[in-house]
Amino acid sequence: MKRSAWRYLWKSEDIRKKLLITLLLLAIYRLAANIPVPGINREVLTQLSQTAGAAGNLFNLLDLLSGGTVSNFSVLAMGVYPYITAQIIIQLLVPIIPALERRMKEDPREGQKFQERWTVILTVPMAALSAVGQINIFNSFAGGQSILMNYGFTGEALLPTLATLFSMVAGTMFGIWMGQLISEYGIPNQGLSLIIFAGIVAQIPGNILSILSDAVNGWWLLLVILALLLLIIFAIVFVQQGRRHVPVMFPGRRVGNRMSMPVRSTLPLMVNMAGMIPLIFAQSLMTFPAIVASYFINSKTPWLANLAQGITQTFGGGNLWYSVIYFLMVVVFTFFYTDVLFAQQNYGENLKRQGAQIPGVMRGAPTQKYLTKVQRRITLPGALFLGVVAVLPFVLGLILPVGTQSSGLLLISAAGLLIVVGVVRDTFTIIETELKLHGYDESLIKG
Repeated sequence: MKRSAWRYLWKSEDIRKKLLITLLLLAIYRLAANIPVPGINREVLTQLSQTAGAAGNLFNLLDLLSGGTVSNFSVLAMGVYPYITAQIIIQLLVPIIPALERRMKEDPREGQKFQERWTVILTVPMAALSAVGQINIFNSFAGGQSILMNYGFTGEALLPTLATLFSMVAGTMFGIWMGQLISEYGIPNQGLSLIIFAGIVAQIPGNILSILSDAVNGWWLLLVILALLLLIIFAIVFVQQGRRHVPVMFPGRRVGNRMSMPVRSTLPLMVNMAGMIPLIFAQSLMTFPAIVASYFINSKTPWLANLAQGITQTFGGGNLWYSVIYFLMVVVFTFFYTDVLFAQQNYGENLKRQGAQIPGVMRGAPTQKYLTKVQRRITLPGALFLGVVAVLPFVLGLILPVGTQSSGLLLISAAGLLIVVGVVRDTFTIIETELKLHGYDESLIKG
């Protein structure tokens, strides 16, 4: 009888050590997430969290992306997302700048180190800009009040303001460092993903309590949400594991004086290569018009004030037009980001170097063109699925009663759900691989 290798998880000293280090570092990160920035005005912060419309939606989005740290405006209020943004910018620049693309192709390992180094360097100004942007946006939504008690770049407020900005940038770099430590000493290559995962999961108990606070509908609403959650998780796993296997012929190898037969294999193409990045892109752009319009709502010019009010209502979230535009933007960004990633893989040239060929397709550029066509075709269902998941909270919010939007419908948002499912699946795969590397292979262990 075969036994599961997972029963030996705690018996392997090396794996047990990695798990304990990972849990310890995540606990340290979550403790640091409760340290507020100096001079925070908690009354204004509380008012913002309870505001409806564009201000409240933007506040809740940033709170999600930071793992719940915006709600108390801690030193980790930006989370590790400035690093993610810097990483995306560098990835987009590689195919645009020929020198970068050439460097990545000539020596992929050194190119990866170069890309990682510049991602960290770019993170610092991105974190500083994000910190200033967050403070200014929240101040504009606070109706003349300041989220910080002593904020400004002139006079006596300069030093306190710089101290606040430095502490927020330092918090972001601390989170990145924690993620790198987890990847190095804990679960491999999962550091930043687990940092984001921990922040999202930490909000679930509060959302459950918020739903149960409704004495009339709380319990049955929670049961309905949990049932929907299981169905959505099943659908996410099903789509994320979707592959199109393109047949590939590899040339035979010479063994002594004989030539082996060609090897027939397949090239798996993912249905959803972009992951949850299109959701973040689309949500960020969707909030931008509402942010800009918020500066003109109190304008003395009637037509400008009315225009700003209309833009804020349209892009503030929670209405039909917002859902339609959001859905379309997620689909467009899924195709765009998939094309960028797929072009960087350059399968046509890589297969040509190995002497491999897709039956009926010429090597090199024609192969890349053919694979791009196939990838775009299978990306369509993946893009439509991401769009449906993105707008699902808005659709269900119209059906289910009592403030499910404020309490966190589906307990976490669409982007958060994709992140959680992806991180759990990848972490389980890595742990299973580690078990096999340490000799705990369930196919070899017999009782």
